[in-house]
Amino acid sequence: MFSRLLFLFIFIPVAELYLLIMVGARIGFLPTIGLIVFTGILGASLARQQGLSTLAKIQSELKSGRPPTDKLIEGAMIVVGGIVLITPGILTDLFGFALMVPKFRKGIAASLKKSFGGNFSTIRPNKGGKPGDKDSFKNSRDDVIDV
Repeated sequence: MFSRLLFLFIFIPVAELYLLIMVGARIGFLPTIGLIVFTGILGASLARQQGLSTLAKIQSELKSGRPPTDKLIEGAMIVVGGIVLITPGILTDLFGFALMVPKFRKGIAASLKKSFGGNFSTIRPNKGGKPGDKDSFKNSRDDVIDV
């Protein structure tokens, strides 16, 4: 765990600084700043577009009575991608843009579900419950989930 945090908070920023300096040396200071601002604006608009699309899919899943677990995972990934895109840097921008691509995001979501194993329990509505009852949502092991 410590090595991952060390990688996340030391290596990635150093690599980002190095890449920004190299890009700045090639294309100049102002174009590099412009590139950072452009990717931030583009990333924010992509995150908004993809987020609204995923939100509509979540609402559709809920209306049809199915739990939107996959869509919720993708929604969280869009939020992470949007935050990463606003952060200045080339590596983070590449990762953030990749999270905005639905096929890539679905692949990452599938691998996340596999790595967590059975920790994602399926939530399904209880057919006999009324909306607002404590028993209106149960997971696959029939444990009550307070919603």
